[in-house]
Amino acid sequence: MTPPPITDVERQARLQALRRNMEAAGLAGVLLGSTESLRYFTGLVWHQSERLLGALVTPTGLTYVVPAFERSRVETLPHLEGEIAVWQEEESPAALVASLLGPRGRLALDDALPLFSYHALAGVLGPERLADGGRLILDLRLTKSPAEIALIAYAMLLTLEVQRRAHAIMRPGIRASEVVRYIDEQHRELGAAGGSTFCIVSFGAATALPHGADGDQTLSPGDVILVDTGTRIDGYHSDLTRTYVLDEPDADFARAWSIERAAQQAVFDAARLDAPCHSLDDAARAVIAGHGLGPDYRLPGLPHRAGHGLGLEIHEEPYLVRGNATKLAVGMCFSNEPMIVFPERYGIRLEDHIHMTAGGPAWFTTPAKGPAEPFG
Repeated sequence: MTPPPITDVERQARLQALRRNMEAAGLAGVLLGSTESLRYFTGLVWHQSERLLGALVTPTGLTYVVPAFERSRVETLPHLEGEIAVWQEEESPAALVASLLGPRGRLALDDALPLFSYHALAGVLGPERLADGGRLILDLRLTKSPAEIALIAYAMLLTLEVQRRAHAIMRPGIRASEVVRYIDEQHRELGAAGGSTFCIVSFGAATALPHGADGDQTLSPGDVILVDTGTRIDGYHSDLTRTYVLDEPDADFARAWSIERAAQQAVFDAARLDAPCHSLDDAARAVIAGHGLGPDYRLPGLPHRAGHGLGLEIHEEPYLVRGNATKLAVGMCFSNEPMIVFPERYGIRLEDHIHMTAGGPAWFTTPAKGPAEPFG
């Protein structure tokens, strides 16, 4: 059963937490753009364009800033109750925001607002009255509530089943585009109305390219297969990668796969409460270097960070990357994917996600079992 969506009660609590952060920082308001943070705090979903549509959060109010001709549509969409202030096509939305904010106090900006919005606001308010609102917002989004974790868990299990179904149709001669189309259909069949949010299907040497190759590919006998895909449930992402062969693996691939799985397990084992994020990346690299690969970002080896946070965005904080001292806390959710690349031969990425509990790390999905057994 699909978990319940995020409630307005939870969104109101998020707004109250944001207001407490605003007060502590001495801010008069926070401007949210057409970003995932707008969805996080208000439930309103809108795609960013050249027209500013967002919400101004003040200590006592919530006002949506909306192009006048879009007001009727906004009113039909789910969103927290609030005032709606409109601007006409020849008017400046930045001037409207300034009038709502008043003549005093600083305005913090959603870190995902486009640069042209910043320049327009700086022209009206002056740059000295603008502040970076990134940390005010991201520190709240960094840890997930039980309701958020339930949605991510459901999305992950749905995508795991899609991965199983995709594995079942693999055969020499199948095209990657056929598999991509099938995966989208299966996501929809299982209840993800938007289908796949992304899908990478790579065969053979193309698996050494972390984000896939251009053009279509055809599966040949003995090829390594990499499938990386996900969907969204109530806005929350899944993201799951499996790498495998269909028949008995040769000794070289079996050894490389076992190193990848050991590196992935090392990340999980290092995921202790209060551990700095960089220590998880360090753990993966220690395993890989211990087998004569790397070190650092050298190939063959691990060319990128060991993982990324996940929630309303497919890549968000916390990042498991060298130098990141952010400490793990209950509610953090992140990928575990220390890919190993052997240039022009193959790449192996095993990606599952972790969420931090009071007792330590927990898998959203059971890791792969073996190089020809991609499911636990």
